[in-house]
Amino acid sequence: MVGPEGGPERGDEVVLLGRQVECAELDRLVDAVRAGESRALVIHGPPGIGKSALLGHLTDSPGDLRVLRAVGIESEMELPFATLHQLCVPLVDRVENLPTPQRTALETVFGIRAGAPPDRFLVGMAVLSLLSDASQKRPLLCLVDDAHWMDRASAQVLGFVARRLLAESIALVFGARERAPDLLGLPDLEVTGLRGVAAHTLLESATHTRLDHDIRSRFVAETQGNPLALLELPRALSVTQLAGGFGLLNTDTVPGLIEQSFLRRIEDLPEQTRLLLLIAAADPVGDPALVWRAADRIGVTPEEALADGTDGLLSFDLRVTFRHPLVRSAAYRSATESERRSAHLALAEATDPRADPDRRAWHLASATAGPDESVAAELERSAGRAQARGGLAAAAAFLQRSVVLTVDTSRRAERALAAADVSLQAGDLDAARRFVDVADQNARSNFQRVRVHLVRSRITFAAGLNREAPPLLLTAAQRLERFDANLARETYLLAWGTSALVAADAVSLRAISQAMSELPRSTAAPRALDLVTEGYALLVTDGRAAAVPVLKRAAAALADLPARDLLKWGWVANGVSAAVWDDRAMRSMYGRAVDVVRAAGALTELPFCLASLGMATTWTGNFTGAAAIVDEADIVAAATGVPIAPHVKLRLGALRGRTADIEPLISATVEDAGASGQLMGVTVAQWSAAVLYNGLARYEQALAAAQTSAQIPELWVSVWVLPELVEAAVRVGDTKAAGGALEGLTDAAAPCDTDWAQGVLARCRALLSDGASADGLYSEAIERLARTRLRPELARTHLVYGEWLRRKRRRVEAREHLRTAYKMFAAIGMEAFAERARRELLASGESIRKHRLESSSGDELTPQEKQIALLVRDGFSNPEVGSRLFLSPRTVEWHLRKIFTKLSITSRRQLRDALPRSAYEPAPEQGFRR
Repeated sequence: MVGPEGGPERGDEVVLLGRQVECAELDRLVDAVRAGESRALVIHGPPGIGKSALLGHLTDSPGDLRVLRAVGIESEMELPFATLHQLCVPLVDRVENLPTPQRTALETVFGIRAGAPPDRFLVGMAVLSLLSDASQKRPLLCLVDDAHWMDRASAQVLGFVARRLLAESIALVFGARERAPDLLGLPDLEVTGLRGVAAHTLLESATHTRLDHDIRSRFVAETQGNPLALLELPRALSVTQLAGGFGLLNTDTVPGLIEQSFLRRIEDLPEQTRLLLLIAAADPVGDPALVWRAADRIGVTPEEALADGTDGLLSFDLRVTFRHPLVRSAAYRSATESERRSAHLALAEATDPRADPDRRAWHLASATAGPDESVAAELERSAGRAQARGGLAAAAAFLQRSVVLTVDTSRRAERALAAADVSLQAGDLDAARRFVDVADQNARSNFQRVRVHLVRSRITFAAGLNREAPPLLLTAAQRLERFDANLARETYLLAWGTSALVAADAVSLRAISQAMSELPRSTAAPRALDLVTEGYALLVTDGRAAAVPVLKRAAAALADLPARDLLKWGWVANGVSAAVWDDRAMRSMYGRAVDVVRAAGALTELPFCLASLGMATTWTGNFTGAAAIVDEADIVAAATGVPIAPHVKLRLGALRGRTADIEPLISATVEDAGASGQLMGVTVAQWSAAVLYNGLARYEQALAAAQTSAQIPELWVSVWVLPELVEAAVRVGDTKAAGGALEGLTDAAAPCDTDWAQGVLARCRALLSDGASADGLYSEAIERLARTRLRPELARTHLVYGEWLRRKRRRVEAREHLRTAYKMFAAIGMEAFAERARRELLASGESIRKHRLESSSGDELTPQEKQIALLVRDGFSNPEVGSRLFLSPRTVEWHLRKIFTKLSITSRRQLRDALPRSAYEPAPEQGFRR
């Protein structure tokens, strides 16, 4: 609380006397920070409860802590990173110490440099690194009061930072009326009303008459011990009302009562003083010079406005300060609409259009009673600046207000389209729907109507993968053809990708593919986009044999795809390499996608790219690397709030063959994905089940799962499951099912001349052959797969060949292949398949001792510790590891000390010996780093 001249009142002392428990907790927090620990805390409670007094108690801590302060301001809630800027301004000289991507992101959001909008999570990493760097000299105490009024961008970033504090000497403490969504999950301290002696003492300090004990008790009870109410409400009551206990009968909420009290006090002030309070309330900056310049424009002078003071409601110092935020809202509410517009106009005229154009535009908008094209255009320009700083919510707010002020229908449609698009990017689907409706109503050209349809389609897709989005996107693409051929192709590709992901509507996928096949061919050399759309269309309309030549050219073109295109539609195009069974291109393409997304700071896209790379990595048998990618994807997904399907975990668990770990996940995925119509999830889960049960030699179950997966109209996994179906069907004697699966696999793999395709196809043909034909096919499969990095497939080929040889009583040859298979399975970590190979060896008459399975190295480490250790082993620096895992470099160092202790080593170099690469954990391929 702030006294009449801005200093602490005696009331603060009484409030804190009644907060001994809370103060003790805050003292422990300060002690922990001094000891090198990190703390985050949300102090929450209703208005006037004493949150600011508790933050003041922290500020009074001894001077060995550096204090950074910020205050959320209601009228700044639409300005991106306003609160964050307040907090970090004292550290701006340290920004140059940050890694380049983080430095660029922070300088961009603070308007120091122009650039593409940075991902807000990259900004969060930059702030975490900045605070960590600053805390190396002195512990940091970061206080944010009125956190419920933080702008959304600041709230997201500071919530992100607070969750990642670990080994830094930093405390981040928020004072808020309620626990905001972006601060949920943080440790909290609820502040309630004063009780007993403290409440009575505070009430007596605010009254000038002796109160009966029962009246005092009733007053305390009805105000719920709210300190500001105990101090403020007696001033609004007459001596008679106070002494008789009247005045609180039929009470409203306590905050409402307090604000009413402030309203009455404001109404009693002279007109010039009231107008001064109004201008200060309308100004979010708190700059005394700005307030006085604006006041002068409406004829308010310091001599008249301050002649009799402000009744303790407002004070001028380095900043203009209200006694309490409720005073600000009361001062604004007490004015007429005309007075408010005049105040905003005065503030707009007093604001430097070069130094602060966005606040000026917002004031102009608030000063405008009706439509005004010049102000609407200013807001549109402000939206562009906000978007460039990464403030999507602010850009949406500026554009939405711009629409309201626009009369011209065509311009109104354009601005509404822009508002809908940015609202969609900001995650506000309801606002996006409202403004796309406005754009639809005001559209005057066919091109505008087509773009309305496109945005509406994207909103539908963003609302969840469903069967409605693909036909909407198809219609949008068809209508775009006459206006923008390139955008039409991109939209066709997105429609195709969404339809393929839903995997529930073969009719829709065929319709999209047919439309794509009818697109005019380019007379110039075809681009990657042209080749991908043509190849995908052929894949559905004419089959793989017709599509493969085009898709191979597309895969080559995609190797040099510009980053901007990769970010827009690369997630669809990256499936090209898998469609032509090119395992090396698949790993390279997914690895590059991860690198590009990281470099762009597009962290909301990163979990999906990591999932694709993780799936590609499982094919090589590099389970350690795949698990590390899964861990990183989980960390990013948790940090960004982006849900990610457990496809890689399913695949990895199935190959490892640990039933206790994987069977519950398979069942849960089938149930959840099936209920929500996400049939891709069902496909992957059933494919994983087929792999698991083939490894366990539970062939009936493998056959059922494989048949379910193969029946879903999907173009990748439903093909990859066919070898599982062939193997399971052969083992149970269902030659018809095996033959049908082999026919489907032949259609999919025969046109592809890669060793992956031809090796797997030869193995499956061998399973359905006999005699010399089978011998030759098994040998061909081994020869081809040995030229790839697909170690699990090679090991499985040795296994089935050895099983066939044993059944043909060629035991010496069988043992050779079974031993090779067993050693490979054990080294890779494929437990179920290793046991299956061991049983076959025993059946062949060979005594076999169980090998220690791979993946035991570093098992004593936690998943995060192992992730850090592997990255450091592979040559990443602490800042690089921190950037990947959303940790500060100091936290990475803290984890490394624990890792060294657990592994009994003393240096980073020794990690190579402590966590060695096995023969079946290949090093990252050239072109990307894991």
